[in-house]
Amino acid sequence: MNPLKELLAQGQSVWLDYIRRDLFRTGELKRLVEEDGIRGVTSNPTIFEKAIAGSTDYDDTLRALLAKDPKTDVRNLYERLAIEDIQMAADVLRAVYDETGGADGYVSFEVSPHLAHDTQGTIKEAKRLRAAVARPNVMIKVPATPEGVPAIEELIAEGLNVNITLMFSMSHYDAVARAYIRGLGRCADPSKVASVASFFVSRVDTMVDRALETLATAQAQAKTLLGKIAIANSKMVYHRFLQIFHGEGFVALRQRGTRVQRPLWASTGTKNPAYSDVLYVENLIGAETVNTLPPETLNAFKDHGQAAGETVRDSLDDAAAALGRLKALGINLDTITEKLQQDGVTAFATSFDQLLGALEKKRNAMIGAEPIKKE
Repeated sequence: MNPLKELLAQGQSVWLDYIRRDLFRTGELKRLVEEDGIRGVTSNPTIFEKAIAGSTDYDDTLRALLAKDPKTDVRNLYERLAIEDIQMAADVLRAVYDETGGADGYVSFEVSPHLAHDTQGTIKEAKRLRAAVARPNVMIKVPATPEGVPAIEELIAEGLNVNITLMFSMSHYDAVARAYIRGLGRCADPSKVASVASFFVSRVDTMVDRALETLATAQAQAKTLLGKIAIANSKMVYHRFLQIFHGEGFVALRQRGTRVQRPLWASTGTKNPAYSDVLYVENLIGAETVNTLPPETLNAFKDHGQAAGETVRDSLDDAAAALGRLKALGINLDTITEKLQQDGVTAFATSFDQLLGALEKKRNAMIGAEPIKKE
C-alpha cells in the first residue's frame, strides 16, 4: 500500500506544503490527490516568493495584466497571481472538501506578514482575502503572535476557516486552542467552521541542537538529546490537544456539531542531513492530525516511509523526560521558541518584500524600462 495512504488510514491527513502554477497546468496536483491521497495545500510568503520570483511560470499572466494597466501596483500584481493559484488549488481540492463534508480539502493563504503585530489589520485583510478567493475551502493563515491570537478568535467567531501558523511552544498552542474555542462560542453556526493549529517541528531541533552542541564537549548527556526535542515538544502538544478537545470542556460545542481544531505538523522537512529524511513524519502519526509535507519529504515518505501506528502517542513519558533533561542542562526552551516565532515572522516578511521587489523588476522589464533576463 502507498505509505501516504497508510497515514490516512491512521487518521492523519497529508497536505502539500508547496504551490506553483505548474501544479495545475500539468495536472500534478490532481494526480497527487487521486493517487497519493493528498487532502490539502498550504502556502506561505516564502513558497510564493520561490514560485513567482524564481520561475517564468507566471510571466504570460503578468504580461496580460500589464497590457491592460502598465502602472498596476506591484502588490496588486502579486495578489492577482497568488489568488489565481489559490483558486485553482481550491478547485482541484473541492471534491475532497465535498466528500469529507468540509473536514479536508483546504488550501491555505496567508495574510501579509507585515500585519503579524496588527490585530485589526489582520482581521480586515483576512476577510478581504477570503472574499477575493471566493471559495468555501480556503483557509486564511494567521500567525500565533500575541496580536494574532485575538484576531483568530474574531475570525472564527465570524465563521472563517483559519490556519494558525508559526506555533512553536505549548504556550503558543494553548493560546490558540483557547482562542478557537472562544470564537466558536460566539459563532452563529460553529459546525461550518474548520481550523488547524500549525505547530512547527524541525526548526525547533535546528536551534536546540545548536545550543546542545555548545555543551556536548563537557556534558555527554547533551548529545543524547540531539534531534529529540522537536518530536518530544510536538508529542506533548498532541497530548494537550487530547485533553482540551476530548475533555469535558469541549462537550457542549461537540454536541453542536463543532469540529476539533486539528494539530498540523509544519516544517517537517528534515534540515539536518544526519537525520532520517522522514523523521518528522514517521514519529508524529496520529488521529485527527495533519502533516504538511514539502515535495521532497512527500516523495521520500512515499518511497521508504513507514506508517507504524499512532506514533505521536508513543513514549510520552520519555518525551516529558527529554524536555526535563533539557531544562536541567540550562537550556530554556521557551526562550528558544519565542525567538523562533519572531524569526519566522521576520523571514516571511523578508520573503514577501523580496517577492514584491522581484515583481517590480519583472514589471519594469516587461513594459520596457529594463531588459528581462531569461530564467
